[in-house]
Amino acid sequence: MFFANRLDAGRRLAARLGHLRGAEVVVLGLPRGGVPVAAEVAEALDAPLDVCLVRKLGVPFRPELGMGALGEGGVRVINDAVVHAARVTPAELAQVEAHERTVLAERARQYRGDREPVALAGRTALVVDDGVATGSTAQAACRIVRARGAARTVLAVPVAPADWTDRLGAEADELVCLGTPRDFFAVGQFYEDFSQTEDGEVIACLDRAAARLRASGRPAGSRRGPSEAAVPEGREARMQAGAVVLRGRLTVPAGAPGVVVFAHGSGSSRHSPRNRFVADGLNRAGLGSLLFDLLTEEEETDRANVFDTGLLAGRLADATAWLREQPEAEGLAVGYFGASTGASAALWAAAEPGAGIAAVVSRGGRPDLAGPRLPAVTAPTLLIVGGDDPMVLDLNRRAQAQLRCESELAVVAGATHLFSEPGALEEVTDLARDWFTEHLAPAPS
Repeated sequence: MFFANRLDAGRRLAARLGHLRGAEVVVLGLPRGGVPVAAEVAEALDAPLDVCLVRKLGVPFRPELGMGALGEGGVRVINDAVVHAARVTPAELAQVEAHERTVLAERARQYRGDREPVALAGRTALVVDDGVATGSTAQAACRIVRARGAARTVLAVPVAPADWTDRLGAEADELVCLGTPRDFFAVGQFYEDFSQTEDGEVIACLDRAAARLRASGRPAGSRRGPSEAAVPEGREARMQAGAVVLRGRLTVPAGAPGVVVFAHGSGSSRHSPRNRFVADGLNRAGLGSLLFDLLTEEEETDRANVFDTGLLAGRLADATAWLREQPEAEGLAVGYFGASTGASAALWAAAEPGAGIAAVVSRGGRPDLAGPRLPAVTAPTLLIVGGDDPMVLDLNRRAQAQLRCESELAVVAGATHLFSEPGALEEVTDLARDWFTEHLAPAPS
C-alpha cells in the first residue's frame, strides 16, 4: 500500500474510522508529520483537532535511551526499570525533566497560540501519526492521553510493521492501520511525497480545524449536544485524613443541588478515566463531584490496603467531612459513587450512624465486601452491573437482598466488568445522573 502524501493517507485512514463519527472523540496528531494526517481525519469525523505533545526523557549521556516521557498538564510517565538500570539520580532526572518541560511549553505556545488544549477527560482520544516505526513515540502518546483522563484510546496510522500490534496492543483500546507490510524498513518508503512537515503547516492545520468548529457554533474543545451545559472548572484540593494528606479535585457547578464523592476501585486513583467520564457527565447535568485518592502512593504499594474496606470507608468519611466544610458545598446534599472495591467502601461509609448520605451508586461494584453493614444502609442505592460480568452480577443480586433501603439493580446489556464496550460507560453515566438527580436534594440547614 502506497500513499501519494500525508493528505491522501489521512483521507484513506478517515474512511476506516467512520465508526467513531458522532462519538465524543478528540483527534490528536503527533507533531509534526502526524498532524496533516490527523487534520483530514478530524474533518471527516467533524471532531476537534489538537496536537499530542510528547517529550521523551532521555538518559543523561545516552539521550537516545528513553527513561520516560512528559505530556501536558503535568503528566509524566517514568520507566523505573531504565532509571534504576542506568543509575539515574533524582537530581539528574529532575534536570532532564525541567529542560524537556520547557521545550514542551514552547512547542505548545508555538502551535496553539492562545488556545487551550482540548480537554480529554471522559472522551475518546484518537491518536494519529503518519506511521509507526519503533512505536516508542506512539506508546508514550497513548500513555499520556490516558493519564490526561481519556476514557478510551484509539491509535490509528496509515502504515506500520507487521508486528505492531504485539508492540502496542496493550497501550490502546483499539488499533487501526491500513497496511502492515512485511518488508517494512521505514515509514517514508510507503509515501511518494514524504517531505518534512514544517511548523507552519502544523499551525495552519490547527487554525483551520478551530475555524471549522467555530463556524458550526462549537468552540474547539466543546462537546456535542445543545441541551448539555458546559463542564465547569474544578479546583485541586488537599484534605487531611488521619495522619496523611489526600489529593483530589472538587467541581461544583453553580446551583448544584448536591456533590457526588467518588470512591475508585483497586489499582486506580482520582485520575481514573472511567470515573472522570462519569463525573464529567454529572457536572454537565449540574451536579458537583469530588474525585480524590483513597490512598497515598506509598500506601498503594501494599495490596492489603487496597482491599481494606474499613480503611477505605474511613478515608471516604474524612473526605466527606472535609467537603462539608468547603464554602461551595455548604448545605449541599452528598452522594457516593463507588466503582469496583470502592463501592464496598461507599456502602460501608454510608451505613455509619449520622453519615447523612443522600444516595449511593455502585458501578461494577463489590458490595459483598461491605458484609454485615449492608442492612444498615439507609441511602437509596443503585447497583449497576455489566450483563457479561456474571460473577459480579451474582454478588450484586445477593447484596441487594441484604439491603433494607430503597434499591435497584440495573444491568447494562453486553457490558463486561470495566464497561469498555462502545456506549456502555455512557449508559452508566445516564443511570447515575438520573439516580442522583432524583435523590439529591439540598440538606437541611
